[in-house]
Amino acid sequence: MKVKVEKDELQRKLSDIQNIVEKKNTMPILNNFLLTAEKGGAYITATDLETAFKEPISLSVTEEGRMCIPARKLFEIVREMEGEVSIESADSQWVKVKSGKSNFRLASLSADEFPVWPGLAKESGEAIEEMEIASSLLLEMIDKSIYAAGESDTRYVLNGLLFHMKTDGKLIVVGTDGHRLALSEKTVGAKFKEEKKMIVSRKSVAELRRFLSDDDKAVKITMSKNHILFTIDDIQFLTRLIDGTYPNYEQVIPAANEKIVAIDKGLLTKSLRRVSIMSRERSSAVKVDIDSGNMVISASNPDLGEASDEIPVEYSGGAMTLALNARYILDALNVMASEKVVFKLNEPLSPVMLMQDGGEDYKCVVMPMRL
Repeated sequence: MKVKVEKDELQRKLSDIQNIVEKKNTMPILNNFLLTAEKGGAYITATDLETAFKEPISLSVTEEGRMCIPARKLFEIVREMEGEVSIESADSQWVKVKSGKSNFRLASLSADEFPVWPGLAKESGEAIEEMEIASSLLLEMIDKSIYAAGESDTRYVLNGLLFHMKTDGKLIVVGTDGHRLALSEKTVGAKFKEEKKMIVSRKSVAELRRFLSDDDKAVKITMSKNHILFTIDDIQFLTRLIDGTYPNYEQVIPAANEKIVAIDKGLLTKSLRRVSIMSRERSSAVKVDIDSGNMVISASNPDLGEASDEIPVEYSGGAMTLALNARYILDALNVMASEKVVFKLNEPLSPVMLMQDGGEDYKCVVMPMRL
């Protein structure tokens, strides 16, 4: 294989795969990416066995070929180079990288060792379904749910986001770690004969998010039994689904919360940030006293001291006291667009529901703490 590529093009494409290439040396091949160079087109492929990523790259191809190249080391080399970069391999063990007077020789692996791009099982006759969604819409739904997903929960399904496609054309994306739940619901128009529920790992969704833009560009989603493929322009982002049963999120959303508190989002955010400075670091617990027209947020720590702050609210019910994790509330507020937010309450130990003022398409449920 012998190719030439502009430094900026190669650096940009290598940057895209740095979070995917395996950093642990359990399988050395996963530290590499596959470079496929053909006269009709060239692309790079990277995988960590859970997620696979394929993207075209603009090359000048003198000799066609395929080569596995260490992704991180080449990225570090290219970052320090200037101008055009030449990549050449005579065998499957070494690759030469040149730019100007700079020469490098990198140990490489045979392209035959690289994991095969997982097919979506068309060969086996498995049903495959497709839909399209605007990039901005998918980005918004991910942002409003990913923060609530588990990160290293022993219940592995909680370390992912649920993509629930309904027969009426609605898509629901849900994240929960067992202490809080975030749900974003949109009508996307794609109608399925039967409901589909797919669990995509938080890590994969966070990586996918990097390639989504805040515009109306269409993202094609292709679904099979074990994989989901997101196609964004010429980029293909494929990930293995988490096998398991996601908790019944519909049962978690409280239906009897009739005590309504409307609050200015900016005031609440500032108050929680101020008061939580004095809360215990691990729990971020704050006490919330709600009465007609006002809310008092307080925290105390025997080792540090105490803090309290009062903000006006729209509330006409009876006095109520509860304890909440300030960080959980702040995470939910950070993704809300409305100037006012609404708390729906029932009892001090009942789940609390947060919503945007005037919007039903986003819900966050937080379990209160014991005082």
